[in-house]
Amino acid sequence: MSAEERRESVIRAAIVEFARGGYSGTSTEAIAKRVGVSQPYLFRLFPNKQAMFLAAVERCLADTRKVFAEAAEGLQGEEAVRAMATAYQRLIVEDPDKLQMQMQTYAAVATAGASGDREFVDAARAAWLEMWDETHLALGADVKETTTFWAFGMLINTLTSFGFPAGHRVWSGFYDEARPIA
Repeated sequence: MSAEERRESVIRAAIVEFARGGYSGTSTEAIAKRVGVSQPYLFRLFPNKQAMFLAAVERCLADTRKVFAEAAEGLQGEEAVRAMATAYQRLIVEDPDKLQMQMQTYAAVATAGASGDREFVDAARAAWLEMWDETHLALGADVKETTTFWAFGMLINTLTSFGFPAGHRVWSGFYDEARPIA
């Protein structure tokens, strides 16, 4: 396996481990074990744990952007919104580590921001902003539509993270006569 292939396997393993344990609760030893390499080898691929976490953040958000882009391709307006929402729901059901990694990202950014680690916050923010910008364009560069899409998306993240089943009353606001949101 080439160094680039090994780096890719480390990023995939880091997403799983950080999704489940968070930044502080995940050891580089756990990532190395999941990949099947030594811990020192990880540091030949990444300078430190934070760089591994940021690579995992960037990959997770890039994968999510790809899901949105593929779903919205050739669609506009309401059709694009529904396709993107459906694709996202499928993503977080089929690969729950993607949602958990997002949630761990928000927690790590809040902690880093509180401690004054602007470099970390700025890097994570830039990755998330790419996702915002791409969905904004897919939704016709309509600020209200993009904001609504992301507001519902963040609520979906929260409800899913809490484990509320689809039929629970907290999901009832996702439907109206004209527009099923979820």
